[in-house]
Amino acid sequence: MGTFRVMRQDDNGNRFLVAAGLAEAEARRLAAEFEARGHKQLYWVEPEGAAPAP
Repeated sequence: MGTFRVMRQDDNGNRFLVAAGLAEAEARRLAAEFEARGHKQLYWVEPEGAAPAP
């Protein structure tokens, strides 16, 4: 099992690493927690080692 990272994209299209080195379940929980705050940013989970989504 690999590790996962949480990424964020703001409303200007800038992408940022939020957290890395997480188990998939923890990464998904964290992304959901941030999305629940109601900001305009987009959060997603991807495997570490994968090229960042364009």
